[in-house]
Amino acid sequence: MKEELLIVWSSGEKEVAKKLVFLYGSVMLERDYWKRATIMIWGPSAKLLAKDSELQTQMKQVQKSGVSFNACVVCSDDYGVSKDLKSLGVDLIHTGEMLTHALKSETIEVITF
Repeated sequence: MKEELLIVWSSGEKEVAKKLVFLYGSVMLERDYWKRATIMIWGPSAKLLAKDSELQTQMKQVQKSGVSFNACVVCSDDYGVSKDLKSLGVDLIHTGEMLTHALKSETIEVITF
């Protein structure tokens, strides 16, 4: 049975972040949809989050619910936003390894936006 969720957020569109990633993210643990959840920031979403204060506020609410955040260190370095993401409490990692593990796992569900 899958008990953990990994959301891979790569879209650079603000509405995707607001109406999918953060809206679902803000309730998924509180409503016991999942035992553990992570939002992986990858690609254009890193740049969007680093520069948008409204999304940063929404992200803080999602973090308070217990959802963890990480980001692709290569992408954040390429966009020049690593320092910004770190200051928001985002862990910078090599996301390919984590994604591969999740895709092979029998206990982790992976969805992408």
